[in-house]
Amino acid sequence: MADCRNQTAITEFFLLGFGDLPDLQILLFLMFLVIYMATVVGNTLIVVLVVADQHLHSPMYFFLGNLSCVETCYTSAIMPWMLASLLTGDKTISVSGCIIQLYFFGSLAATECCLLAVMSYDRYLAICKPLHYSTLMNIRFSFQLAAGSWLNGFLPITIFVLFLSQLIFCGPNEIDHLYCDPLPLIELSCSDTHQVILADFILACVFTLPPFLLTLTSYMCIIATILRIPSTTGRQKAFSTCSSHLIVVTIFYGTLMIVYMLPKRGTLRDLNKVLSLCYTVLTPLVNPLIYSL
Repeated sequence: MADCRNQTAITEFFLLGFGDLPDLQILLFLMFLVIYMATVVGNTLIVVLVVADQHLHSPMYFFLGNLSCVETCYTSAIMPWMLASLLTGDKTISVSGCIIQLYFFGSLAATECCLLAVMSYDRYLAICKPLHYSTLMNIRFSFQLAAGSWLNGFLPITIFVLFLSQLIFCGPNEIDHLYCDPLPLIELSCSDTHQVILADFILACVFTLPPFLLTLTSYMCIIATILRIPSTTGRQKAFSTCSSHLIVVTIFYGTLMIVYMLPKRGTLRDLNKVLSLCYTVLTPLVNPLIYSL
């Protein structure tokens, strides 16, 4: 790593985004504006309905309301800046602004992982242990699971950002991404990044991997239980209670894993940008549609 003592620390980054498509900036702005408005309206309607309708005061819809709230905040951490950038052409963002965006985006993404795990556990109890469901998944336990999901989302990113804020940036300041993603940001630092990378790995293993494994295990048990149901009608009815959630989980985790496992060079870098839109823009947009259907 270069020594930063004799270099000037930079104060802003350039988020390149869709800078290689200058003729499509207005078209992209209009498209993302419509998507953002539809996302906010759709998810807000779900929250309002869950709160207002007495028939929806059950654990499943309580968790859905929390998920819709997360989706609204999640997309709002990225989309307003992206829209402003497309409209004005100004792609600069301050170092502190970049870290703040990363903090809220990362925290809400981690919270969504936990909520998806909680929702899959809720469906597991409903399908695999129906006689004990009302006893096991009571109101108090539902609130504890939801609160734990929010805490489990914000705590690790808070720790990670504390490590990240110790880095010094004094070299290139161009981030070839749509938003402040941790890996491209760490690569730009001219100080020692070993501690930050290690903290990122440990926090991901401790806080993000368990919710994913819980989701996976829950659906393996659910599918095994459904396959043991003798009647076709019974199997369809049981599967219909968790199919929408399974679709959302597949879209979210599928694109997330592809983006972070693919190499970040050449044309694959551009593919990563497009795929990252799936879990930052597409998932919050389609969630209300999938759950409404």
